Parts: sequence; C-alpha cells; structure tokens
Amino acid sequence: MTTSILLPAALVLGGLGRAADQSSTELEKEDKGITFYESFRGSSNTLGQVMKLDTKAGYNFNKYFGVYFGIPVYSVRSSANSTTSGSGSMTGLGNAYVDLRLTVANPLLNFASILEGTAPTGDASKGFSTGRATFDWANHLDHSFFFGFTPFVNLGAANTISDTRFFTRPFSSLGLVGHFEGGADYKVLHFFSVGASAYDIVPSGQQKVFSRLISSQPSVPGVTTRRGGGVFEKNRETTGTAAIDRDNGYSAWLDVSPLPFINLELGYSRSVQFDLNTVSFSVGFNLGYLIRKTKVR
Repeated sequence: MTTSILLPAALVLGGLGRAADQSSTELEKEDKGITFYESFRGSSNTLGQVMKLDTKAGYNFNKYFGVYFGIPVYSVRSSANSTTSGSGSMTGLGNAYVDLRLTVANPLLNFASILEGTAPTGDASKGFSTGRATFDWANHLDHSFFFGFTPFVNLGAANTISDTRFFTRPFSSLGLVGHFEGGADYKVLHFFSVGASAYDIVPSGQQKVFSRLISSQPSVPGVTTRRGGGVFEKNRETTGTAAIDRDNGYSAWLDVSPLPFINLELGYSRSVQFDLNTVSFSVGFNLGYLIRKTKVR
C-alpha cells in the first residue's frame, strides 16, 4: 500500500500495502533489466506471529515502467496465551500476484503508481486468501530535501486490505477500501534511515474478514476473547459492515542497507482500532542487482 514493489528502502508502510512498499526514488535505481527480490518478514504481537517469505521476479522496461510477479508463503503461530479459539500453527501459500508499476522521478515531486492484481491461490480456510481475485491500486508521492528529510504521502483504493512492510496482518479481507498514509523518512547515514507515519484504512460497504489465527477446527470450550480487538480473533470468517475491518494507527521504523543488495528493517506498528502493538522485522535480498552486475562484468 510504506511503500514492496521491489526493493528495500521503501518510504511506505502503515496502512498502505505491498503495492506501494517502495519510494519512487528507490524504484528509479532499478533502471532497465531483470528484477528478482527475495524477502522474509514477520510480525509479532500478543496474538501470535505471522511470517511471510515473498519471492518476486520481473522486468523493468525502462526507468518508468516495470512488471513483477510473485507468490508469498505464510507461516502463522498463535500465541500460547492467545484468546483466539481453535488456533494453532498453519503454513501455506498466499495469493499469487502481478504488479504493474509506473515511476516518475522529478526534482519537485517523485511519483509512483502501482496496480496489483492477485489470483486466489491461497487457502481461504487458513486466512491466506479470500477465495476471490483482488486488486490494489496504490500511489506514492514524496520530495527529498537536501538534509535527508523526505516527507511522503500514500493513497489508494482496493478490494482487500493488504499486508504492509511492518504489519503482516493476522487476517485477509474482501471488500472495497480506501487507504491513506502520511509520514516522513530521514536518512541519518548513507546506509541508515529512520521514519514514522500515520495511516487510515476506510472500508465501504459489506466486508468479509478471514482470520489467519483461527483454523477450521471447532472453537475450544471455555475460551474467552480479550476486550476490544478484531473479529479475526473470534471467528474464522466474518461478514459484516465496514466497521469490522476499519483501522487506523501509526508506525515507526529503522532501515539499514549494509550492501546495495541487502536490506534490513525493524519496525513498530500501533493499530488503534484493533488495540494491537506489533513489532516486525524484514530481511531482503535484491538478487536482480547481483544478476545485472554479473552481466556487466
């Protein structure tokens, strides 16, 4: 939605999803050629842990246009003291996806627009899919000042709530949503940056939520849920109004790139609506960079 298309140091996160996980300035560095990126990320909170291995490959036709294909693998483990019922450990494929990317770098304003479509290859009973094709159109705007400060805005529309850089969600959703985020990134050193943002997800109309924390097993008698929280803590599948997956909150992160093809991230995300504090990490390898460097030699 702070912003994966293809590389590490994205300025986007919070409410925006994978489709905008990278700033336009970072995308521009890809230039023309094969793209291949491997990332492993995870989120942990009081409900449990959600891990995701994401493999994507594609081609940049020039510095403006690119196309990418990928498929994630999820591993979910509910916390031992979680209040979710019928929970446990689950692993499986997520939805295969294709991203179409437009990037325009400008001294006044950098712009990136990403249209993502997914196929329902994941298991809906595990919350790894909605069982339907989905789309996410995300747009990113930023401007970098000479002292390393880069404010940004992300906005878009989708029929699902996507994972973000710092919040691999404990559920999948189906229903029209608008997603918005504003924040800033500050480059402390050439290879090290910090940032923060606030996000808002605004659903519209009927929504469906598929929990990744609750399996298809029957509920365990005597288990109660915590106050507040989301419907994904109580039911494997929920259909309801826009209120069931509306969310807003804020995020903060550290980003380190010790080598041009390695990116490490540590983040924190606070979901106000779901009363969740989530700590996340990400390790990314830009294998496409190595492939292009090898060809040059």
